[in-house]
Amino acid sequence: MNTKDKDSQYIMHTYGRYDVELVRGEGVYAYDENGKKYLDVSSGIGVNILGYCHPGYTEAVAKQLNTIQHMSNYFYCKPAADLAEKLCSLTPFSRVCFGNSGAEANECAIKLARKYSFDKYGNDRNEIITLQNSFHGRTVTTLSATGQDVFHNYFFPFTEGFSYVPANDLDALRLSANDKTCAVIMECVQGEGGVNILDKDYVKAVRDFCTEKDILLIIDEVQTGVARTGKLYAFEHYGIVPDVITTAKGLGGGLPIGACLCTEKLKDVLSPSTHGTTFGSNPVVCAGANYVLDIVSKPEFLQEVTDKGEYLKNKLQSVNGIKSVRNLGLMVGIELEKGDAHKIAEKCVENGLLIITAKSLLRMLPPLNITCAQLDEAVAILEKTLKECL
Repeated sequence: MNTKDKDSQYIMHTYGRYDVELVRGEGVYAYDENGKKYLDVSSGIGVNILGYCHPGYTEAVAKQLNTIQHMSNYFYCKPAADLAEKLCSLTPFSRVCFGNSGAEANECAIKLARKYSFDKYGNDRNEIITLQNSFHGRTVTTLSATGQDVFHNYFFPFTEGFSYVPANDLDALRLSANDKTCAVIMECVQGEGGVNILDKDYVKAVRDFCTEKDILLIIDEVQTGVARTGKLYAFEHYGIVPDVITTAKGLGGGLPIGACLCTEKLKDVLSPSTHGTTFGSNPVVCAGANYVLDIVSKPEFLQEVTDKGEYLKNKLQSVNGIKSVRNLGLMVGIELEKGDAHKIAEKCVENGLLIITAKSLLRMLPPLNITCAQLDEAVAILEKTLKECL
């Protein structure tokens, strides 16, 4: 029985797969079981930010794997401590809680916000405002936090305590807030919601409003973080400091990690037994994340991401069939003049380009070390595909 048949027979069908079996990768390229080569501008949905099998990354991971692969959180772990120090040194935050995914990081942030308000105001101050078209994860609670009706089905009862307001509408947020509100959670760029970039003045105004009301501002940086937008974290584009950020995806460079970071005033809110996860702080994953941060946090690397984002946007805007392009760094949404983005993405895969979608848009989240020549190659394949489809 081949891999596709085994998958169909034994794995729950929770994903609509492309008809490709990937068996190895190198740099920005992946290869299937027949040796066909694909240029990957999806990065495993923004995870492989240094591409496939980056030599320094794999060396760091292998070295740790051959030293100690796991320990319980009852013991101190140097790779985790080093990673926490780097994250706090590179950002305005004071403490980190490690998990295994973006959803786990957001669960931690939600618990942190609710406990902060419980400790200070009592148990009635527990509601969280989130934005329409947001996406915060697939657990029952993070689905509740997600501001898309399509996700609010099947799994009743959902976790209570969330309300949803339109993005960039400060009056709606103010009206939604009340004496039970403990936090606002938002993405600076709504990735799954359609690569929607929030207005700078709006984000600043929300920060001011939250400060005034002692409401925590949580910025979900699961997809936007770790240099994806040309800053280490996207909130830096907006001139604010959130109370909490969540990060995952690219941080692990291909291994599962999530982290919730908080400011000084929240550093002692979560105490022993109030939160935890078996595999959080895993030394192998943290070794990989340490290597990733050492590379992507350099100012010259961040500037290259910004420059390549503008380069890619300009190239895409000249392609027939593309209506508009919106991006922040190398987080790119492509609006088509016509056609079904999902079918076009499938055709791109047939033509050797691994690309994903976000609602009605094509979406690119390429490895951050992709070259301009490789971006040209990606645009050429996309242009060929659009000519065939439109």
